[in-house]
Amino acid sequence: MNTLPRLIVIAGTNASGKSGLGVTLAQRYGGEIVSADSRQVFRGLDLGSGKITPEETRGVPHHLIDVCEPGDFFSMHDFQRLAYAAIDGILARGRLPFMVGGTGLYVASVTDGYVMSDSAPDLEYRAYLETFETPKLYEMLVAAVPDVQVEPKNRNRVMRLLEKLHAGDDHIPHSQPRYDCLKLGVTWDRETLKARIDERLERRLNQGMIEEVQGLMDAGVSLEFLMKLGLEYRFIAQYLTGEIPRREDMVEQLGNAIKKFAKRQMTWFRRDPDILWLDMTADPVAQAVEAIDRFIEA
Repeated sequence: MNTLPRLIVIAGTNASGKSGLGVTLAQRYGGEIVSADSRQVFRGLDLGSGKITPEETRGVPHHLIDVCEPGDFFSMHDFQRLAYAAIDGILARGRLPFMVGGTGLYVASVTDGYVMSDSAPDLEYRAYLETFETPKLYEMLVAAVPDVQVEPKNRNRVMRLLEKLHAGDDHIPHSQPRYDCLKLGVTWDRETLKARIDERLERRLNQGMIEEVQGLMDAGVSLEFLMKLGLEYRFIAQYLTGEIPRREDMVEQLGNAIKKFAKRQMTWFRRDPDILWLDMTADPVAQAVEAIDRFIEA
């Protein structure tokens, strides 16, 4: 019998409606939500990250939102540590934890229970690594560890492995799950998702997303940091600095980039055979409730 504490996971693509679904379900089960989003951890990154508003939470407590300042170093390890603490706190209060988000590595670090090294980053060596393009970094890693298992385009992960090797850390990554997880997947067919992305982008632009990025720049947030965030922050920063002269071109390029990113998100989550995909064209709440009830009663 599995005696691990239970965790409900709602994962999916941008603009899929996972945040709203998470709130609805958490309300029903008296739960609390842990956000699994690599940009929502930063204060001030609101419209660009699609951060849920206080009104949209409908009183449901949310965790791991606004936990550090823009420009701070925040890793998957940091996320996992804070997520474990938040989930354990929710369980200690006798409530049901929900983890909601679209950052695949953050989700997997908790659901799979990645066991990671505690070695601190070497900032000087990291600065040296930043001078190389991602393919060269991957080449350096393969030269040191020929059978390494890592996505060649995952720059942050490749750099972190190089840092650990540089520090003499021979820790072998493995997994040790801490929770019994029910994973629910949220997405739409390709054309519907594209339309939802376009609608959400237009709405957030009208709400002041360009002004948000300008405010971050005025407050001293570096252009390098904004570019690393990607998507909304990268393209709007390029527009504000004149690299993309026309607003219309920026919006078009950004919309296309978000759609490509959503496709990559789906590729990531589709690899997990344990995810139960909800039919968003039917009644996803009823489907989720049925699955959660079975999960709780098991």
